[in-house]
Parts: sequence; structure tokens; C-alpha cells
Amino acid sequence: MKITAAQRTENENRIRAAMDRLLRGEIPPGGKCDIKTLAREAAVDRTAFYGTRPYAHLREEFEHRLQSLQAAGDIPDPRDAQIERLKSEITKLKARLTRSDSAIEELTDFRTQALARLAAQYEEILHLRRAAAVADRVTRLPIARSTSIGSCS
Repeated sequence: MKITAAQRTENENRIRAAMDRLLRGEIPPGGKCDIKTLAREAAVDRTAFYGTRPYAHLREEFEHRLQSLQAAGDIPDPRDAQIERLKSEITKLKARLTRSDSAIEELTDFRTQALARLAAQYEEILHLRRAAAVADRVTRLPIARSTSIGSCS
């Protein structure tokens, strides 16, 4: 079905207006910043944006403007921005988890070594006490008694 030049101009104006709204971040419920939503918002058949169809140049313009915004760090679709933010947060949390895991591993190794050293020292003390008890040359010293003479003040 052929359309008149006036209808085509009117359709292009609706498409450009919808394009501007989408690129400003005014995404309708259930939509995204894409050609499908653009076609729905402009009330134009989506297939008119592909191949040699009449609005293919507008699709290219929309995609170019969208890529320019994204390259500048401005993401018009709030869901895409949220996805990017969550991906960044996940990356940070994974790095934090890796650091925590390595710290826990280091502390566990340190604890194991400390317990082993304490056990070895305890065994050495027991060995020395047994050796001292058996040896005849060891003289036991009397236990010092503390006697209070009185106040030193």
C-alpha cells in the first residue's frame, strides 16, 4: 500500500519525536530503548526500518545517536544503566571476596602453625620436667615465702 508524501512526512515526524523521547530516557512501560519500541511509539510497522524500506535511514540515525550516548557514558534506558551498575558492583564484590578468602586462608595457616608450635613447646617442657625429675644432680630450691613485715609508708 503506497503512502503519500504528506503521510510519509507525518510518519517521519512521529518517528523523530518518539526517537527524541526514547533517547531522553522516557521509556514506556514494557519497552526498551530499541527499534521495536520506537516503531510502537511512532505507530509505524517495525519492518519499515529494515533493508531498503522507507525508514531505514531513521533506524540508522537512531542507532548512531544511541551509540553516541552510550559512548559518552549516558545510558537512556534505566534498565541498561541498572544492569551496568550491577555488573560493576558484582565485579567489585568478587574482588573483595577473593581478598577475604586469601586473608582467611593466611590466618588459618598462621593459627595452625601457632598451635603446632605451642604443642611442640609443651612437649619440650614435659620432656625437660621428666629429665629433671630423674637426674640426681638437680637440686630443688625452696619455694620463696613472702612475709609481710608491715606497711612501708
